[in-house]
Amino acid sequence: MRNPLQDQLLKAGLVKKSKAAQIVREQTKQRHGKPAPAADTPKVDARQLQAERAERDRALAAERNAQARANETRAQIRQIVEANKLKRDGEIAYAFNDDGKIKHLLVDDAQRTHLAKGALVIVRHDQGHELIPRPAADKVYARDAAMIVLDNARASETGGNDEDDEFYKKFEVPDDLIW
Repeated sequence: MRNPLQDQLLKAGLVKKSKAAQIVREQTKQRHGKPAPAADTPKVDARQLQAERAERDRALAAERNAQARANETRAQIRQIVEANKLKRDGEIAYAFNDDGKIKHLLVDDAQRTHLAKGALVIVRHDQGHELIPRPAADKVYARDAAMIVLDNARASETGGNDEDDEFYKKFEVPDDLIW
């Protein structure tokens, strides 16, 4: 199927019939064929997209793994606290600071002295707080130190300013002082 200009050129003898047929074939290929140079860029884009997807999948997998480890750690802490918590059936309100708020636990006299010495520790548990012994507290520290609310033994180890400590040694506070 030739256009009228090609027919006129053939009749005039300016173009051979084989040359006209070849031009028609090339034009048909150009209209219906695949463009060669444009094929390289989608392959590069596809590779780049595949690499981006793989990196995004790795990041999501790492995030899921971190979340699973955090959940596992919380479950371990919950299990340690449940297994080692002490009964609190005392009548003395023991006050402590938790995130800037003063909280109270009812303890007996022996528990209060153990808390003061650092043999017992107060830990966050679900919506409340529990008392656990020192060995269990060390296990909780190993997993997440933020769960420990009050630990008088570690507080004295990390003590504050030495100059202040020396100054306040002059003023003894009685052990039986109850607020």
